[in-house]
Order: sequence, then structure tokens, then C-alpha cells
Amino acid sequence: MTIMNKEPRFSSWEFPVIEDGKPTKYNWIVQHTKNFKLGYKTDIGAYTYINAQHGVIIEDLVQIGSHCSIYSVSTIDNKMGQVLLKNNCKIGSHSVIMPGVTIGKNSVVGAFSFVTQSIPDNVIAFGVPAKVVKSRKEDNENRHG
Repeated sequence: MTIMNKEPRFSSWEFPVIEDGKPTKYNWIVQHTKNFKLGYKTDIGAYTYINAQHGVIIEDLVQIGSHCSIYSVSTIDNKMGQVLLKNNCKIGSHSVIMPGVTIGKNSVVGAFSFVTQSIPDNVIAFGVPAKVVKSRKEDNENRHG
């Protein structure tokens, strides 16, 4: 039987040192750091790339899986706009968030998703392109009710 560590997950969390275009000690990279805001007790997976040229805001308690890409500018289709990841949202690994997108509070984006439009609060979304598939309220009611 494995005994889980009773210490809260982020009890010793500290803001990482973020240098423009250089990997953090956790091996994720931000370009245009002057336009990047990182919330408290966030978790960003290794090999994630963040282009904050037009602004990227990651609020508190956000989790981002490994190998994700977050773009505030796209040279392919000339789109640009701030990306906002609201409190307690979760982004599955290998997902791509495109310019101008907001991921709502408490929402979950499934792994390998391509997010081209904003996702509201308290939902589960996934796919290529990502689409809302379920309310998290329904999920919690089914689990606890």
C-alpha cells in the first residue's frame, strides 16, 4: 500500500525565474516576458512554449500539461490577441491555445486539443478544434449526487 504525502501539493511553491526565450528550471519557455503574467501556485509542464507578444495571463492555480503551446500571435493566419487562462483551469498535455482565447475558471481542456475559440467557465472541452462537451457542474452532480 502506498501512503500519499499529506503535504499540500504546492506548500513550497515559489515563482520561477523566467528569462526571455530561455528554459525555466522546469523546462518551459516564455518569449516576450514583459507581456507575461503568472499567477500563484501554477503548474506548467516541461517543454511548454508560451509566446506572450500580445499578452498571456495565467491566473492562480492553473495547471498546464507538458508539451503545450500558447500563442498570442500566429504568423500563419495573422491573428493576434491576449490569451487568458482563468483561475483553476487545466490544460491537457500537447494542447495548443491560439491567440485571443480565454479558458474559463475551473474548466478543463483535454489533451491534444486545438483551442481556437474561448471556453466558458466550469466546462470540459476537447478536440480539434476544441468544443465544449460537458458541464463540470453535471460531472460533480453525477460524482456526488
